[in-house]
Amino acid sequence: MSKLTASQQSFCLLLICLLIVADTIVLHDREFWYEEARSVIRKRLADSDVLRGQRVSAKNVILLVGDGMGVSTLTAARIFKGQRLGQSGEEHYLAWDEFPALALAKTYNLDGQIGESSACATALVCGVKARLETVGLDAGGRFQNCTSSLLARVDSLVDWAQSQGKATGIVTNSRITHATPAALYGHAASRYWEDDGKVPPPARKSCKDIARQLVEDDPGRHVNVLLGGGRRHWLPKVAKDPELVAEEGRRLDGRNLIDDWVRDKKRRNLRGEYVWNKEQMDKVDPAKTDHLLGLFAYSHMDFEADRDDKTDPSLAEMTKKALDFLLKNPRGFFLFVESGRIDHAHHYNNPYRALDETLVLESALLVVLSLVNLSETLIVVTSDHSNVMTLGGLSTPRGNPILGMDTKNSDIDGNAYSTILYGNGPGYSAPRAVPTNTTAEKNAVHSSAVPRQWATHGGEDVPVYARGPLASVLFSGTVDQSYIPHAIAYIACLGEYSQRCVENQTRPLQTCGPPEVSGVTSASGRSKDSPAVVLASSEMSDSGASHAIQTYQYSSVKAFNYFLQYVALLTFTAFIHYEIT
Repeated sequence: MSKLTASQQSFCLLLICLLIVADTIVLHDREFWYEEARSVIRKRLADSDVLRGQRVSAKNVILLVGDGMGVSTLTAARIFKGQRLGQSGEEHYLAWDEFPALALAKTYNLDGQIGESSACATALVCGVKARLETVGLDAGGRFQNCTSSLLARVDSLVDWAQSQGKATGIVTNSRITHATPAALYGHAASRYWEDDGKVPPPARKSCKDIARQLVEDDPGRHVNVLLGGGRRHWLPKVAKDPELVAEEGRRLDGRNLIDDWVRDKKRRNLRGEYVWNKEQMDKVDPAKTDHLLGLFAYSHMDFEADRDDKTDPSLAEMTKKALDFLLKNPRGFFLFVESGRIDHAHHYNNPYRALDETLVLESALLVVLSLVNLSETLIVVTSDHSNVMTLGGLSTPRGNPILGMDTKNSDIDGNAYSTILYGNGPGYSAPRAVPTNTTAEKNAVHSSAVPRQWATHGGEDVPVYARGPLASVLFSGTVDQSYIPHAIAYIACLGEYSQRCVENQTRPLQTCGPPEVSGVTSASGRSKDSPAVVLASSEMSDSGASHAIQTYQYSSVKAFNYFLQYVALLTFTAFIHYEIT
């Protein structure tokens, strides 16, 4: 057999590339992530020995997320709280530590090894892996590419809950339009498109900013409770902030979206209330109000360590107010609660605030546990990604202050070092700064190994704690982050599992698996035979109640890719046969 010429070698390489590209496209479409989740659910159900007669569905779902809350953060926060209570700390348990179900979630993104917030949030609440810095889009969505986002939009847990008549709420101490909460209702080629000023001018006609989507589009305009920060993305540039009067809004279109939100509720004969401080929120009567919008800060809400408790509600207080609204719905509810500032503190290499904000999330969970019927409520606590904080020492004694220094100095330079350190970030100094006992102060910046203006995220798996119906069955082992909303949907009979409660409620648990082929409910409530992309019109209709829906069936894309693989293999085989003979 003669050697291949250069042109023949190039042809072979081209065929191999076609095979790889075709396989990658199939692997990364939304149906892949849906089917992967179905497969895991089937396996968990098949392996379960849960007895017939146990409640097999949840009426309510509460998802609590600690942004940047990795394993090291959870361990340090547990010790931190225990030491606040006068214990040595290590023996303490946080509220989620008592949950019976525990899994680990892989937080990589479609095109990233280390998880990024908006892409992780898309996986966490929409059930598909996404590209870095995109929001609410599948693999078709490209960063900063408006056109690519129009046929890549994916529904979220909020869509699925609303389609079943459930009340919905979003509570966060970050901006309500920020990366993680935005994935619940928004679809954007860039997480930074929080207002129209951030959207490139050529894209503004086709792609709405995130705040505008929340006010005008489904499912955002139907969310019963919205509590968080970020007034600047709602107000026009000519409007002064009511609290920071030196600051103006950032919208360039001249619109005041807060006023638009209020008008939308009035037009639909709904009782809506807008508040921007704690006193106003406390006065709102859920019995006389259908929708509540609370924007308590110009940007993110203050860290708990800096919060003015007279003017700004805590995350726990906002959670209680949200539950006062949502518990009114006889069909149940979905509530999302985020402690969003854990991540911000870690970016500053500031462990005091990071651990404090972790305990803020626990306080919100304690409110949840005190108010809901636990037998009919699924509660999931997790994170979008980890951070580069670590804690360590040599023969460190029990009870050593978690924010203090190790009891032994470095065996290289002889200097002390803090128990908590960072892999990278602004805490770097050369030569290495010698810590003092001020490392326990709330403003202390701990040392990092690599200099960066902001610390990066961490790439390790994050825990998923769960309790409630079927929690111990479906939340176990190591799973992709995109599996989580599918497990939630199965348990609560949402999305493609919406008929499960009607059809399978009385059947043995082992037979209540997901369908082999199942439709995905779109925002319009219409079920498709295969997962569809929902395209909302760029302008709201006069009634504000409908979208122009365009669907793009993935079956044709998959068929094309299979055909491409077949042709490439056939051609390659024929070519090799020709060379041999």
